Amino acid sequence: MNYAEESLKKHYEWKGKIEVTQRVPVKDRDDLSLAYTPGVATPCLEIQKDESKSFELTRRWNTVAVITDGTAVLGLGDIGPVAGMPVMEGKALLFKAFGDVDAIPLCIKSKDVDELVRTIYLISGSFGGINLEDISAPRCFEVERKLQEICDIPVFHDDQHGTAIVLGAALLNALKVVDKSIDTVRVVINGAGSAGTAIAKFLLSMGVKNMIVCDRIGTLVPGKDGMTAPQAELASLTNKDSLDGTLADAMKGADVFIGVSAPGIVSKEMVASMNDGAIVFPMANPVPEITPELALEAGAAVVGTGRSDFMNQINNVLAFPGIFRGALDARASEINEEMKVASAHAIASLVSDDELCAEYIIPKAFDPRVGTTVAKAVYDAAVKSGVARIK
Repeated sequence: MNYAEESLKKHYEWKGKIEVTQRVPVKDRDDLSLAYTPGVATPCLEIQKDESKSFELTRRWNTVAVITDGTAVLGLGDIGPVAGMPVMEGKALLFKAFGDVDAIPLCIKSKDVDELVRTIYLISGSFGGINLEDISAPRCFEVERKLQEICDIPVFHDDQHGTAIVLGAALLNALKVVDKSIDTVRVVINGAGSAGTAIAKFLLSMGVKNMIVCDRIGTLVPGKDGMTAPQAELASLTNKDSLDGTLADAMKGADVFIGVSAPGIVSKEMVASMNDGAIVFPMANPVPEITPELALEAGAAVVGTGRSDFMNQINNVLAFPGIFRGALDARASEINEEMKVASAHAIASLVSDDELCAEYIIPKAFDPRVGTTVAKAVYDAAVKSGVARIK
């Protein structure tokens, strides 16, 4: 199938991938009086007395906003918020299909950090959670941080944390395949944008001790010219040997390569220079940093990408529906590190020891166990870490 042509045809037919449907009947005067005026005044007054009642008396308890400014849409870049709407609708569809979460796509016509933050905060009372989507780095870090400081509902940038969580799950199982420990391997990440930064920080929280992050300027080293503030922070947390060089230099003797960067920039020779039992996750889309065939020919033991037509697809849909389902069920005030780590372990756990092999380290996107398993792990972690408001 030519997905580009067929998708455009279908979008003309669908005229939108989601819609609003009613949950209560409106067939007679009594129905109208209960759902709307005059009866609706009473729940309004209950919420006026206690705003938390909005989670019990409205659909807020199950509703998430999917919000973009259109500056980093898929692999298309800054195409604008309105052009990003098909992606936001698609994300809302996945929320419902895989987590039974109602999601509303919102496209904001601003690139100003403070304007974005203020706009999202002002509408946050309508939602139980905020999913930020396709906002370019480094602005995305600041937008998320500022919103987390002022909102009392979870704010989650899926391009950062969803990718990091599923990657973390894949790495946990890949390490089992090659019989290596997370605290002894050397990890190289290429791409220090939103996904790469989040992956690096998440893997550090999961126990990685030896990591080098690279970008267009080469390895990130403290004091190096051309780094953004988030990259300078990464440099201070990683590269313990202060290697100042290229990606090829960094990959020599590495155990794990993770790419969230550009197509075709990793050669067979670079993979061959890695340690035995190398784990290679080239996740640039649609064309990875190196194809799985070439990586395996070069000696990689385990390979995973972001594509569905290759083995071991590292796909955000394994994470975000279940994460928000669990967070909403717990009425969590945030999605913290404990909840993220719990979700990664939950995803990894769905591949049994009997099933685990180099070609199968991560469950399939359509595995019906994923959403409920992740939701339960996130709910339990929210309760244990003290951010749940329902127990």
